[in-house]
Amino acid sequence: MENFNTKIMAALVKGEPIEDIFRQSLEDAVNLLLETERTVFLDYEKWEIKGYNTGNSRNGYYTRSLKTQYGLLNLKIPRDRLGELDIQTVKALQSSQSHLEKMIMMMYQKGVTTSDISELIEKMYGHYYSPATISNLSKSFEEELINYRQREIQSNYVAIYCDATFIPVRRGGLVSKEAVHIILGIDAVGHKEVLDFQLYPNESSVNYREMLQDLKTRGLKKVLLFVSDELNGLAEALTDEFPQALHQTCWTHLLRSVSGKVRSKDRQAIMEALKEVPKSKNIAEASHRLKDFYESWQGIYPKLVEQFKQKRNLFSFMHFPKPIWISLYTNNISENINKQIKRVTKVKEQFPNEKSLEKMVYCYISEYNVKFTQRSHKGFKQVSYELNKLLHQNLPVNEANLKKIEGESQVS
Repeated sequence: MENFNTKIMAALVKGEPIEDIFRQSLEDAVNLLLETERTVFLDYEKWEIKGYNTGNSRNGYYTRSLKTQYGLLNLKIPRDRLGELDIQTVKALQSSQSHLEKMIMMMYQKGVTTSDISELIEKMYGHYYSPATISNLSKSFEEELINYRQREIQSNYVAIYCDATFIPVRRGGLVSKEAVHIILGIDAVGHKEVLDFQLYPNESSVNYREMLQDLKTRGLKKVLLFVSDELNGLAEALTDEFPQALHQTCWTHLLRSVSGKVRSKDRQAIMEALKEVPKSKNIAEASHRLKDFYESWQGIYPKLVEQFKQKRNLFSFMHFPKPIWISLYTNNISENINKQIKRVTKVKEQFPNEKSLEKMVYCYISEYNVKFTQRSHKGFKQVSYELNKLLHQNLPVNEANLKKIEGESQVS
């Protein structure tokens, strides 16, 4: 083989391009490595006597092409007679390339511009990806998002949380904050998954209904409890789609609303009194504490007290096992996701269109689902027997049926 440096020098002197010299040298080196891998696997050199009667031997080649930064490599992939050889060299090259392209996609999804990514990758790895190539890579990510929205989901969930966060996006030359609607499910062993997210100009119960209807076509059959804020018509929309489900009004949203309607000197006392209500031992105690709150503040904030008396679905969470109450009486699980979405989208002051925002949101959600779909949320594993019974027995969710199931659990 002619010396590599000599070839380079000759090409430079003649003013010829050197890219093909790199490509050819890399191709020769990889093919040599492939042949060496077969020799090591068989444990004898070609024509070596020790290879006779071993039961396996060389069996020619098949060709494959591998795309690299230097161009297309034409590779001769060695075969053995028994078909037991598992070539690792090409896998390693493909894995390296795949890892680099995944890194490119991560940066793109985090809001780094295509030109900046191109420059960073070239400095770090010596690879050159044009901004156009990076944009093309992002198209494969769009396919992932389509698959995410078409995938089949579990049929049963203990609780589904509905909430939205607002992100600036451009439409028709105007920028305004739009609502990213999130629907998150948690199953009987506490595995959490963002089932769907959609962008709408405004948050609306109609939008959540549409999302639930779509989830039903993808396999969703039973939900025991919906947790949400007091968005107009939302509780009705959720329970219309799943008539056997209960609805829990989020206590975090309730407290936040009350906080803005009282004087600062009274705020701490009012907040402390209301925070104790969902921490009660049972519905009777919670109702008693709420009654005490009304009596204490009726004279000072009559309108606030009357408004609070109209609240519905305050104690639905108490029909479930106690170890998971803290996870059911607020929307904090989905609110934490909203905070993270706001954080990751802050790299852009605004998004040029709906598609670019959705790609970045999906980037975070896909990472979240990988992390939490196999991790049990606090308290759920402890009562998974009871929760599975509630899901699979056609019984109304209430204190009486829960006590019956808990009794069965203790016997078994």
